[in-house]
Amino acid sequence: MTAAAVGVSHASVRRLIAPLALAQFICSFAGSNMNVMINDMSRDLDTTVQGIQVSITLFLLTMAALMIPAGKLTDKIGRKRCFTLGLIVYGVGAIISAFAPGLWALILGNSLLEGVGTALLIPPVYILTTLYLPDIATRAWAFGIISALGGIGAAAGPLIGGLITSAISWRAAFLFQTLIIVVILLLSRRLTDPVPADPGRPFDVVGAVLSALGLFVLVLGILAADSSVPLMIALVVAGLVILFLFFWWVRRRERAGKEALLSTALFANRVSNIALITQNVQWVLLMGTSFTVSAYLQVVRGHNAIETGVIFTAATVGLLLTSLVAGRLAKLFSQRDLILTGFVLCLAGVVLLIWLVAVSTTEWSFVPGLFLIGAGLGLMLTPSVNVVQSSFPEKAQGEISGLSRSVSNLGSTLGTAIAGTILVANIDAGGAAYGTAMGALAILGVGGLIAAIFLPEDRHRRAPA
Repeated sequence: MTAAAVGVSHASVRRLIAPLALAQFICSFAGSNMNVMINDMSRDLDTTVQGIQVSITLFLLTMAALMIPAGKLTDKIGRKRCFTLGLIVYGVGAIISAFAPGLWALILGNSLLEGVGTALLIPPVYILTTLYLPDIATRAWAFGIISALGGIGAAAGPLIGGLITSAISWRAAFLFQTLIIVVILLLSRRLTDPVPADPGRPFDVVGAVLSALGLFVLVLGILAADSSVPLMIALVVAGLVILFLFFWWVRRRERAGKEALLSTALFANRVSNIALITQNVQWVLLMGTSFTVSAYLQVVRGHNAIETGVIFTAATVGLLLTSLVAGRLAKLFSQRDLILTGFVLCLAGVVLLIWLVAVSTTEWSFVPGLFLIGAGLGLMLTPSVNVVQSSFPEKAQGEISGLSRSVSNLGSTLGTAIAGTILVANIDAGGAAYGTAMGALAILGVGGLIAAIFLPEDRHRRAPA
């Protein structure tokens, strides 16, 4: 039963979107707010900057690795139940993190439990939105709000985290997350599942293990780059081999007429494939920049959490401004044009972050670049999601939502892992290490720009109003 069938009013749509958008906000916030707590957390937990980086990366990696299995699980246990379960697991993880006595507890609470909780609750956000809102324009508007809040959560994470850390403690930032989870649980009480759960639906356990293990080992290889190059190569190759086995297993199940974890038909859509690449690179840029600039400001230039957070306000303002006018711009320009423009702005921002920071020691040197990156992301986050989700029928929304969120979170993971590892491994080099890390992000950003060029001009032109 869809929204059209039950006559959902505009007010009902807003009530539906509120908990879902807030859930996307807090999960994105969790991925970036720790970046400004690096010094405080490493001191209180008796660990290193690298230890905190590993915790952040593992949180993002857990999300990415489990997003596809979780997206498939929603069909089996129900979308609303999966959403609620994810909120509960996330909340427990946030409480453990708030009272963590050491790095091990932070990894348990934040990296694992919050990561698992996020993987469970995010696919239902997009699936429920799609099922409730069959009208393309209304759905696009809803995706616009959800994606914008996700981007704002990631961009504003450093500022909010910095304010809480400076005023109270970094531990209070996790209690803040717990409070938001309680609010979401209350707001979501009236949510119902538009499509009944199918408990008898088969679940590809082998595929789930192979996909999660492959991604996990691959990213661990990137993190190992600063300690042992042979180990890095071995882990990266092992990860790629496991992922190859995953796709072999999927094809084998499909040929045998069995339901696989991920349908290979999802990769037959050229437009969706290109949009998924742009999604991935967008989050590489956002989270890679967030970690690199935050770590550089705190470890090399000696700024505290609130000072670092305030500097990041430029990115938040840029994202908010373009998000507010995105609806109007979508009526004038195709989604391809918006994505292309977004990448151009982001790349210009990265160049400014490298050049101005190299020639100036003032905090203001970070502002223009961060503003442009925020503005670019505000333009293109929603169009990329719209293109992917709208490329498939309702019956495939569980699978494509899981794949889409996994690709985005893998981008967050790779951004933090690649740029963070380059910076942390050579942190004594200061500005040189920072420039190299940002240069790596620029190269990846060019890849996203090239992919966007191949998007069709007029397809999926409708965007949020």
